[in-house]
Amino acid sequence: MTGSTPGVTTGAGGRGLNEDGTIAREGARDRVAPEFAPVVEATRSRILSAFGDPDAGASRLHSAYLYGSVPRGTALPGRSDLDVLLALRSAPTAEDRARTEALGRSVDADFPQIDGVGALLFDTATLLSERERHDLGFFVACLCTPLLGKDLAERLPRYRPTSLLARETNGDLARLLPLWRERRAAATTDAELLRLARHVGRHLTRTGFTLVMPHWGGWTSDLEESADLFGRSYPARNDHYG
Repeated sequence: MTGSTPGVTTGAGGRGLNEDGTIAREGARDRVAPEFAPVVEATRSRILSAFGDPDAGASRLHSAYLYGSVPRGTALPGRSDLDVLLALRSAPTAEDRARTEALGRSVDADFPQIDGVGALLFDTATLLSERERHDLGFFVACLCTPLLGKDLAERLPRYRPTSLLARETNGDLARLLPLWRERRAAATTDAELLRLARHVGRHLTRTGFTLVMPHWGGWTSDLEESADLFGRSYPARNDHYG
């Protein structure tokens, strides 16, 4: 990705695309910075302990992925969190969620170089569904880095920076806004407010970028670049919020 993931082979002016114009997968295991390599290895080991080996066939886990700044190689020690997605063979249960939350707490407690663990839990039927083709499907295929199991991206299409993708990746925004308000009302510490503010800020910045993505004709997860591209298209907004 331009400005965020050195080493990605990109065409179309280096705008986060493959030579054929499809969006290049961001992140890779070999881009994980040395400070975060022990975190990733411990996470991998603890996922195996909690869910079993997906390659053995008896595990509820189909595959596991990293996403965010750690696999992009842009994570900052002590400030960045570790983001993980677990794809299960069937719908997540309360026990699955409890195991995942316990895993995240243990990794966060043992490694000061990360500030929290964010874990998403979905079943493969949802991730591969037609309804999620341009939302969660795109997320797995282009924004997630394989950690364990068979890569679901092999069963998903190649994506392009189209208006359809922009529209579908923001389909949950109306649902998120009231949830953010609830979290704001429930926050009791400055640390909780700061974490929420960062989360909301990142999400809204990426939302703004997707609005101009089809016209720009590329993809980036770099927040500064995303804000800059949005500001070029909407200079009044850029001046107001800058």
